[in-house]
Amino acid sequence: MKHILCIGAGYVGGPTMAVIADRCPDCKVTVVDINADRIAAWNSGTLPIYEPGLEEVVNRCRGRNLFYSTDIPKGIREADIIFVSVNTPTKTFGAGAGRAADLQFLEKTARSIVEYAENDKIVVEKSTLPVRTAQAMSRILHSNTKNLKFQIISNPEFLAEGTAIRDLENPDRVLIGGMETPEGERAVEEIAAIYAHWVPRERIITTNLWSSELTKLVSNALLAQRVSSVNSISALCEKTEANIDEVTAAAGRDSRIGPKFLKASIGFGGSCFKKDILNLVYLCGHYGLPEVAEYWEQVVRMNDFQARRFVGNMLDAMFNTVADKKIAIFGFAFKADTGDTRESPARAVCVQLLEERARLSIHDPKALGNAKIDLADAGGDISYVDDPYEAARGAHAIAVMTEWNCFKELDYKRIFDSMEKPAFIFDGRNILDHEALYEIGFNVYPIGKKKRTHF
Repeated sequence: MKHILCIGAGYVGGPTMAVIADRCPDCKVTVVDINADRIAAWNSGTLPIYEPGLEEVVNRCRGRNLFYSTDIPKGIREADIIFVSVNTPTKTFGAGAGRAADLQFLEKTARSIVEYAENDKIVVEKSTLPVRTAQAMSRILHSNTKNLKFQIISNPEFLAEGTAIRDLENPDRVLIGGMETPEGERAVEEIAAIYAHWVPRERIITTNLWSSELTKLVSNALLAQRVSSVNSISALCEKTEANIDEVTAAAGRDSRIGPKFLKASIGFGGSCFKKDILNLVYLCGHYGLPEVAEYWEQVVRMNDFQARRFVGNMLDAMFNTVADKKIAIFGFAFKADTGDTRESPARAVCVQLLEERARLSIHDPKALGNAKIDLADAGGDISYVDDPYEAARGAHAIAVMTEWNCFKELDYKRIFDSMEKPAFIFDGRNILDHEALYEIGFNVYPIGKKKRTHF
């Protein structure tokens, strides 16, 4: 039985290892983490992350060939293959602060592998990393005095939260990069053989190590660029009374463009897009490409602008003040079907509203716990409410921040009757029936579309 270890039990390592264990019963899969509470949650009936379908997969495998532990030394000693899935946030200090990736956790993990390993191993980069990180990891691993040999593999994840299990079970592609040596090619094939248990070989792409590392950054940057591009046009649509949905539907019919990621909204969020673009910006600057760096940095600036513009529209509509007005926030997760709030546009919107002295009533089906953490230092009048009807009671306005399907199914006549008048809805995801809301009596402000007001 092949022993697979994953260091890091977060949003990437947890689901990925669960699916590998499910599809590879001939492998023993162990997930380790220094966070004892997180490991306890993986071993309980309440998993530490919400992902549709994850619980069913874990329940099939846990205790059979899928195990969760805090014993990192033992896991390293026993493993044949080690997936490294630790956090690589944007640096907040020193050189490259605000752009470069903070690799301290990755380095500590590499040093732990050197300390506890007793035989040769394949080490797989699963975290999102800047290009040529494997070189630094290789230097650390091969500094060992035990004459151990390590093969470094890049196997970036391409998961979308909310569909991670589906993405793992039926991926568009699996990317595996390794050194262009006989040993490196054998290591690539060994990782490919794991995925080949359920992924067709034509979807398993092999490259050199540096191409694989860079592809992850570029993929996220290109997707985020589409979001920011459409959001820039949404501002123009509101000024000209064009309809953003009509514009993108027509443009998306061009086969060279396509319809995906052309949905206007308050902006992108999550753990990857902003971090990866800023990482790309830093790399371009490091390699003496300031024009390229500036180009990609504008994608992030446009995303921040969209959140500021959203709050500006609220102020303009609500008589230039939201002071002491109750605003119901529908959704705090950065997208539907996840409890993850990292880089959520909702946080930026809430902070700005609090600075304007608004009173916030926040509702989200899965993310209230993380919302409390994110706004712990924000100050102001904030309540966290499990019931959307209670959140909206007595509110002057509703701001839809997350595209949860349940928000489409609410009784908005009941909500309207319970609100202060005039009642406003600012649909930051364009998911509601704006005409029906207007007929009820709401003043409706979508993104990139003509407003519907009773003034």
